[in-house]
Amino acid sequence: MKLRVLLFASLRERAGTGELLCEGLPGDLDLAGLKRELEERHPELGELSHVAGVIAERYVDDHTMLVDGQEVALLPPVSGGEPDPDELLARGCFELASAPIDERACRLRVEHPSCGAVVTFAGNVRETNRGEKVERIDYEAFERMAYPEMERIFERCRKEHGDADGSCPQKALRMLCIHRIGSVGVGECSVLIAVSSAHRAAAFEAARFLIDELKASLPVWKKELYSDGHHWIGDRS
Repeated sequence: MKLRVLLFASLRERAGTGELLCEGLPGDLDLAGLKRELEERHPELGELSHVAGVIAERYVDDHTMLVDGQEVALLPPVSGGEPDPDELLARGCFELASAPIDERACRLRVEHPSCGAVVTFAGNVRETNRGEKVERIDYEAFERMAYPEMERIFERCRKEHGDADGSCPQKALRMLCIHRIGSVGVGECSVLIAVSSAHRAAAFEAARFLIDELKASLPVWKKELYSDGHHWIGDRS
C-alpha cells in the first residue's frame, strides 16, 4: 500500500519536509499502524502516539483503517490541546469510507464504561430492488457538504434524544456514523450507525433518528448497477 503523509509544525521541522510518500506499507493498516511504521522508517519524527490524524479534513482515531493512495495528515497537539476521541464521539463522529466497514470495530469505538446500551444499525446492499437483480451499488458524495450536514444532524439528535446541555448525563450519547463511497457489493455494509448511552431507550431512539435523517438530507447518491443497465435511486427523470 502507498500513502501520502502530510506533516505540520514540529513534525515538518524534524523531518525536513512537509510531505512523505510511504510505499510498501502493509495492506491491512490502521492509523496506529501507520504511526508505528513511520516511527521505524523516520526515527527523527520521534514518538507519534500523541499525534492526531486527519483524513479528508476530519479528525480520525487510531482504529481508522487506511486505503491505498490515501492522503493522511499528521498534526502535533495545537495550542488548545489535542482532540479527545471521547469528545468527538459525544458530539458525533462521521466518516466516509472507500473500504469495507468493520462493524465490530465501530461498536468497540462507541462502547464506554458509562454506557449500558450499545445499538448498531447496518444498511446492507440487497440483491434485488425495483424488480431488478442488483450487481452492486456505486455511492457518490459531495464531501464538503456531507460533513457539515452530518454535524447538523448530530446536533439535532443530541437536542431531541440526548443530553444537549449537560443537564441529564444519563441520556448522554456517543455516536458514530460511517458511510461507504465508491462501489459496494451485494451483502456488503453501505452505512453503519453505532450509538451508545446509559440506557437503551436513548440509544435506540438516537440510532433511528440518525439513519432516518441521514437518508433524508445527506448529500450521498447511489446508482444501482444491473446486468443490463443502471438506475440512480431517487432520480425522477
